[in-house]
Amino acid sequence: MDSTPVTRRDFVAGSATLALGALVAPPMIVPRHVLGRGFQAPSDTLNIAYVGAGGMGMSNWGQLLTERTVAIADVDFGYVERSLANRLRTNTGPFTAPSSLSGAEAQAWATKRTADAVRQAQDAKTMEAAYKGATKYADYREMLEKQKDIDAVVVATPDHMHAMIALQAMKAGKHVFVQKPLTYSVLEARALHKASRDIKVVTQMGNQGHSGDGTRRIKELIDAGIIGEVTQVHVWTDRPQRYWAQGVPRPGASQVVAPSTTDVPPQWNMRTVDRAVLKAMEEAKQAPPATLNWDLFVGAVPSVPYHPAYHPFSWRGWLDFGVSAIGDMGAHLIDQPFWALDLGYPTSISASSTPWGGGNNTPASYPLSTMVQYEFAERGRGKPAVQMMWYDGGLLPPRPSFLPDDIKLNPDGGGIFVGSKGVLVYDTYGNNPRVYPASLAERVDRVPQTLARVTTSHEMNWADACKGKGTASTPFSYAAPLTEVMLLGLVALRAGQGRRILYDGEAMRVTNVPEANAFLTREYRAGWSL
Repeated sequence: MDSTPVTRRDFVAGSATLALGALVAPPMIVPRHVLGRGFQAPSDTLNIAYVGAGGMGMSNWGQLLTERTVAIADVDFGYVERSLANRLRTNTGPFTAPSSLSGAEAQAWATKRTADAVRQAQDAKTMEAAYKGATKYADYREMLEKQKDIDAVVVATPDHMHAMIALQAMKAGKHVFVQKPLTYSVLEARALHKASRDIKVVTQMGNQGHSGDGTRRIKELIDAGIIGEVTQVHVWTDRPQRYWAQGVPRPGASQVVAPSTTDVPPQWNMRTVDRAVLKAMEEAKQAPPATLNWDLFVGAVPSVPYHPAYHPFSWRGWLDFGVSAIGDMGAHLIDQPFWALDLGYPTSISASSTPWGGGNNTPASYPLSTMVQYEFAERGRGKPAVQMMWYDGGLLPPRPSFLPDDIKLNPDGGGIFVGSKGVLVYDTYGNNPRVYPASLAERVDRVPQTLARVTTSHEMNWADACKGKGTASTPFSYAAPLTEVMLLGLVALRAGQGRRILYDGEAMRVTNVPEANAFLTREYRAGWSL
């Protein structure tokens, strides 16, 4: 009999191996019932490391509190600690119910609100203790090299670092959860897709709506043909409005023009407005906070001087670090038609927008509003060709004829499937799907549930899959092609306003505008690459 000791990590690795179908070892799981109710077996607990924990990473972390936090890598622990302090200030009541509720309804509302707040406060205390006990690193590379007890890694940095961190973690044998968008470029999406086939770890992208009931119900209704053959889809979001700046020039004192010495007032055209913005940015210029390692924040990007316009959070609007609204919300909105219609890669894409921040020749930030037109070819089993339209920055789509006049489109974001018999409308994350006209809506309840529902959070769905319990909802095999479709909208935009590019998805190549292929990848700073 083999007397080699079996470690806790061996248990976890053994269960993940079974989940992937690589039956190279017997299962090594201690069932919960063996330890008794309320106890979690060592084999049921992942050692998780977080790379980027102050923003969305903290939200992911809050969904994984049954697991063990062993390490955190972040370039600004001051920001992490401020975010954690905000959570610790949770208001636990008493709460006053909305005036529209009264009696038993008001009491039920207050009871639930109080229970939720108490749970959030308890979770914040759990996170505080985990934070104190975790080993901390500024550089994720040092963490992956030195810390040997990590089973899984959550990546929630700005977009420009997703692919490199995820790929290095996968090569180290770690399961990975990566925030959306999966990658910054099309080439990076292909690289992670390939790695997910070659390296047997569990992967997941952070588009939580894919695990939701709404998205699954949408697919069931489309598969059932409730609205007939779908040939057009409209998808929109209000981002970046109210969230971060776009359409603005890059901070830099050399671009600031001195005010006129004459008494003639300036003409307030866009150039004058840009100069005013630059002047305000110059006045806001300062040294990086003492807690921020700016060089590691920049990472793979060719050198960019620090400015508070980039960090925290507002990095998404800048070409250096983010991929605009389509990267932020596309995974929550394009996901539904991409899955329900089995779209695959588009054959052509064209885009138009408001002006780039900094101008078309040297763009610094993404346009404030963008519109993208995707064309998808006819698919197998007689599925017709589909046109998908994307709108951001507050633009709304035209109203389909089947949509009743009294139905308002949600200005925050949503989507519309346009079929031969009617329309299916949904909100962000696939929430609240509804069908029009009313004659079709009556048939919805008769469509059976055919897809399994995810009964945990999206994050716990991934953690359970890492332990061999179920499968990941959005593995890279699905997330990478979805991300590629999203990013191709920006490739088309950078190829030229209103210019139609033809795309060979099999070859990952723009066939009619050769120079556009440069936008499928990116420039990396020396010492940083895939």
